[in-house]
Amino acid sequence: MLNDTALETLFYAARTHHGWHDRDVTDAQLARLYDLLKWAPTSANGAPARFVFVKSRAARDKLAACMAPGNQARTAQAPVTVVVGMDMAFHDKLPQLSPAVDARAWFAGNDALIAATAFRNSSLQGAYLIMAARAIGLDCGPMSGFDHAQVDDAFFAGTAIRSNFVCSIGYGDASCLRPRAPRLGFGEACRIA
Repeated sequence: MLNDTALETLFYAARTHHGWHDRDVTDAQLARLYDLLKWAPTSANGAPARFVFVKSRAARDKLAACMAPGNQARTAQAPVTVVVGMDMAFHDKLPQLSPAVDARAWFAGNDALIAATAFRNSSLQGAYLIMAARAIGLDCGPMSGFDHAQVDDAFFAGTAIRSNFVCSIGYGDASCLRPRAPRLGFGEACRIA
């Protein structure tokens, strides 16, 4: 069981950041982040997420041009913004990732199942990315305001990968935070059946 400090880091004190300190996120940190998130569960161990760590100035500017106006400056400023993609041919890796069963056969020719599974599980993996980043001391700013076709053309051209969402990571500037918004209580969001 995690202690209170870990729970504060991952949940209670964690915030969505919009401003960033000019502090590098190293390639080693990004590799460690992926090494953590890759172990979290996905359907049939399919792991459909593909990650582009947009770090160079040229790549950040290219991504910022694809973002909605309110997200352009924060994307350009962030030391890294991750494009969380979903591989629409993820099932081709299932013989490697799920060798105990013929899981590839479940998806072959079923485009609706492929799309639903890729979206759901790449979203899960994107959430795992956020938790892994927080666990190693980084802050996050997930965003969905961008032109998917532009991002796909800029970062996934010629592949079966499509963008899901983006998430800036780095060292957040707390002076840019808005007051914390409320959350629904258990009785408003949950029921026990």
